[in-house]
Amino acid sequence: MSAPALTVTPIAGTGAATVAGHPAARALVGGDVDNRATYVSFGLAYLFGHGSAAVSEGATPLLDLPGWLPMTLLGAGLALGTVQATVAALRAQRSTAEPDDVLPGKLLGLAWATAFAALFLAITGLTATLDLPDVQSLLWPTGSGFVVGLLYIAEGAQRRNLLHYGLGSWLALTSTAALLLGSPGLYWVLTLAGGGAYALAAVLEHRRLTTT
Repeated sequence: MSAPALTVTPIAGTGAATVAGHPAARALVGGDVDNRATYVSFGLAYLFGHGSAAVSEGATPLLDLPGWLPMTLLGAGLALGTVQATVAALRAQRSTAEPDDVLPGKLLGLAWATAFAALFLAITGLTATLDLPDVQSLLWPTGSGFVVGLLYIAEGAQRRNLLHYGLGSWLALTSTAALLLGSPGLYWVLTLAGGGAYALAAVLEHRRLTTT
């Protein structure tokens, strides 16, 4: 007696297949990526960049640090995080099996460079026009958090990643709300609310990937 034939059924939209009578192997969704490196890079930028500004600003600073140090630490962390995010977006574009997702993935990857170039021009233009060079120390921390938050919202919607979308929403809201406090209050908000959110997101991202 010949062995019974196995029926192979494709799963719509996944490119995977199931075998009748056998459990289907779980496959990663096309376009999904590991965001932990990006979260850690930005989290460290918030912790050391904003944290050093928080403890060294104000009428009674906790530490006497050079004025250039907080911005340098923040800029280095943001640069590393931006590279990680751009690589992740391009990797998502290459891994997707859906032709309609290729162009959005490429555009999201390029959006990181465009967004920060536009932020640089906006802050530089405002400080030069208003002749208020000190305002950069307020606009860069909050403006970068706002821009990153909006990019995360766009990426989360495109990748159907609720964690990414939620983190972006939190960053956009807390970064702009921090402006209401002035210095050094805004730096404490960015350090605790922003850095803490990145730490939590890195943990939740690990759990998300292990269950995907």
